[in-house]
Amino acid sequence: RSVERTLTRLNTDRVEAVLLHSNGDDLEILEQSGAPEALENLKAAGKILAAGISTKTVEGGIRAIELGLDAVMATYNPWHTDEKPVLDAAAEAGRSVFLKKAFGSGWFGDVESGDDPVFAAFDFIFQHPAATSVIVGTINPEHLRSNCAAMEKVESVESV
Repeated sequence: RSVERTLTRLNTDRVEAVLLHSNGDDLEILEQSGAPEALENLKAAGKILAAGISTKTVEGGIRAIELGLDAVMATYNPWHTDEKPVLDAAAEAGRSVFLKKAFGSGWFGDVESGDDPVFAAFDFIFQHPAATSVIVGTINPEHLRSNCAAMEKVESVESV
């Protein structure tokens, strides 16, 4: 129903991707809720092009990949690498990864003085072959321009 409302509201017949939101119990959502199957039905009907989940656990991220979901959203940055196994599994399976909390929710940890923490985060993240997209927030147009400028300096990024 949520996807149907979105299609109506956006006046379109399909959306590119729909990701499930986890309440923290990734495995229950993936294995018992029926939500992944509902997304696959929407894909088969042509209403969505890709199905995935924003996970909170390594086990959930890996299970989503094993189940064949197209994408997973995970936390990965220089200060939080616990979910690296999810990125590794996604790279091996050829799945997309959306990265959240790229800037550690605004806490940049131990960045050496003089280093741009935004550039440091982007540079670290895009060293991993599974890193294809990063979700970042912004507070105003200047902040957005600054983030884009930092991203443009990352050698492994093809386009911003």
